[in-house]
Amino acid sequence: MDERLQKVLAKAGVASRRHAEELITGGKVMVNGRVVTELGTKVDAYKDKILVNGKPIPPPEKKVYLLLHKPRGYVTTLSDERGRKTVLDLLEGVEQRVYPVGRLDYDSEGLLLMTNDGELTHALTHPKHQVKKTYLARVEGVPEPEKLQAMAKGLQLEDGLTAPAEVKIVDIQNGRALLQISIHEGRNRQVRRMCEHIGHRVLRLRRVRIGPLELGNLKPGEFRPLTRQELKELMSLAGIGLNEKALAAVRPPAKPGLRKTVAGATVKGKNPYHN
Repeated sequence: MDERLQKVLAKAGVASRRHAEELITGGKVMVNGRVVTELGTKVDAYKDKILVNGKPIPPPEKKVYLLLHKPRGYVTTLSDERGRKTVLDLLEGVEQRVYPVGRLDYDSEGLLLMTNDGELTHALTHPKHQVKKTYLARVEGVPEPEKLQAMAKGLQLEDGLTAPAEVKIVDIQNGRALLQISIHEGRNRQVRRMCEHIGHRVLRLRRVRIGPLELGNLKPGEFRPLTRQELKELMSLAGIGLNEKALAAVRPPAKPGLRKTVAGATVKGKNPYHN
């Protein structure tokens, strides 16, 4: 996929976007044996040979896309001032620094997408794409049909009217209903607040689907890489093009237990692209 040359240099860690532009206009950058000085030149980081001050830039960062079954009792931030466990603590053997797409609160469990692909993260969390997320919520009592209809049409919460939702009862045990709720918004604790608004507190909440991705038989704490088909469907949903070179560069995580590195560790040193 073609991108602006200065963006490719910045993503490769060669320089900031602004400094990359200075390198280009200063005649320090070659693409496929030709000096390029025009800003905005499009290149393919997977196909083109790019040199800065005579040195090849690093290959594009290999992307990692993981499905994690987040257990209760973990936060989806990368660190926690209260010392609580984070979802990164579950990713043993994953060397890349990955981030959660969206969030699940501390007491909730279920499907969480983890990746180092910032473009995909931005696209999936942008409201315009309306990525549907499906939850199973065990609630106190059994909501009347009119309450479910109100939830489906939209509820007036403290932060505004919710978008229409898909809601149905899929099970009742000991006077407690299991609701299947599908929404495309990403407000904080939205499902819990919607249920509380209609008078039925959530006892347990699990996310089982994000767009084309399903939790399946993953157990709490387990994770796996996305399949090629899942990734293609997700990229299509997000409106992102994906060439075969990029897809081939997708790397599954190392086998859990073989090696564990500190998430986000970096090695500092002189940048070889700066004279």
